Amino acid sequence: MTTTAPTPQHLHDARPRIRAELTRGTFDLLVIGGGILGTSVAWMATQAGLRVAMVDAGDFAGATSSASSKLVHGGLRYLQTGNVRLVAENHRERRALAGSVAPHLVNPMPFLVPVYKGGPHGAAKMGAGVFLYSALSAFGDGVGRVLTPAHARRLAPALSTDGLKAVAAYHDHQMNDSRVAIMTVRAAVDAGAVVLNHARVEGLRTTHGRVSGADLRDTADGTEFGVNARLVLNATGPWVDHLRRMEDPAAAPSVRLSKGAHLVVKADRPWRAALTIPIDRYRVSFAIPWEDHLLLGTTDEEYTGDPADVGVLPADVDQILGEAGTAVDAAQLDPAKVVYSFAGLRVLPGGPGGTSKARRETVVSVGRGGMLSVAGGKWTTYRHIGRTVIERLRREPSVPLAEDMSPTLRTVPLPGIGRPEAVAHRLMADQEPPARMDPLVARHLATHYGSVALDIAELVRADPALGERIHPDGPDIWAQAVHARDHEWAVTVDDVLRRRTTVTVRGLDDDGVRARVADLLGRPA
Repeated sequence: MTTTAPTPQHLHDARPRIRAELTRGTFDLLVIGGGILGTSVAWMATQAGLRVAMVDAGDFAGATSSASSKLVHGGLRYLQTGNVRLVAENHRERRALAGSVAPHLVNPMPFLVPVYKGGPHGAAKMGAGVFLYSALSAFGDGVGRVLTPAHARRLAPALSTDGLKAVAAYHDHQMNDSRVAIMTVRAAVDAGAVVLNHARVEGLRTTHGRVSGADLRDTADGTEFGVNARLVLNATGPWVDHLRRMEDPAAAPSVRLSKGAHLVVKADRPWRAALTIPIDRYRVSFAIPWEDHLLLGTTDEEYTGDPADVGVLPADVDQILGEAGTAVDAAQLDPAKVVYSFAGLRVLPGGPGGTSKARRETVVSVGRGGMLSVAGGKWTTYRHIGRTVIERLRREPSVPLAEDMSPTLRTVPLPGIGRPEAVAHRLMADQEPPARMDPLVARHLATHYGSVALDIAELVRADPALGERIHPDGPDIWAQAVHARDHEWAVTVDDVLRRRTTVTVRGLDDDGVRARVADLLGRPA
């Protein structure tokens, strides 16, 4: 396959223009950190009429936000701690994302909770729990109920039936977190935000003792530049206290970190439901059909090292496979079937006790120099967290946020909204044989891009070679890599293969694939 060499109109070659825009004048708000939390704030603040800049030291959603369990959910386990209000709030946001904001990216998924002899919960308790869980969602996904083991095994074919007494069933949603994050960045830019990834903060600017911007380095080419802003928001996730200490070297820790590791495993047979596996009174493990594989995890242990060094250790693999073995047949859990692993860091409020029992709350603080720091929360409620920060900005006299500008009351869809089935049908119908798109590829594009997939199809029409698969064992095509480079801020090979496509998570990013993507980007492999 041959690919078009980079030209000046490509987005990654527009970085000098973006840097110039970032240095022009004074922004109302500079968001440091391009995970889903910072992106949500940038999106909503721009809708509210503010001039917003957002930068990230790595890739957008390059850390915690692309290392989740890929769930948009109410949080069944929170009922165990009595946090009914949180579950109801999560359900409202889950249904908004699936119904109005991103129905093309957020997919319904049945979940099964197996109840085994000697397990931490009984069948009656779990049956009541899933009923209450569905009630808190106003029964919008049906009524939680108890299934027979035989029925459950038809949905999850590797479900272990040894000692299985009953199976409780409920509904939630899942997503590809990287794709949802990138689409949210695009929504923020469409609304007027100026964004740049791979732009590392070297220091904070101050004016009369107040934080008034940041000095940055573009790690793509080493260029140094600066951004001025009336208010700086620290949304750097696991690095939140690192940036707070740039503002005030004496700043006390505000959060603690918990590592969550996951494994991606080849599925012996297709699954039509996920498993929520109780480990103890508070913790659960998941086995979720995702990207034609099974996603297993997660761990939950305190992490005190450098966030940049977090990774999956052999002990994590043993723990995840062992906990999954509580409810999944051993043959499905052969370590040789693991094709990929990843780990991320949850940002939790500081305090005593184990991380598994810590509340998943958002921490907001104001530093000595006036920098606002926000960290923590759940993927499901990212819009709610964004709204909370916008309301907090109303108390800042330096931010010209008019009272009549309220994005909090509007539900704005992400780019590409549309029915995936209709998009896939059009992708196939718009091309004549033998160039007609493979149905698996069409479905993949429709469920990861929505109607934006039509733009990718245009690339294939212009250059049929871009319709070839990046790897023969996966559905991603070369047009996606070009689209990532030209329209989705992809700078590095991992930006393309791990976060814009699904090549890496399927274990298909061999040396040849990586070399071709590097050539496409005009960068070293």
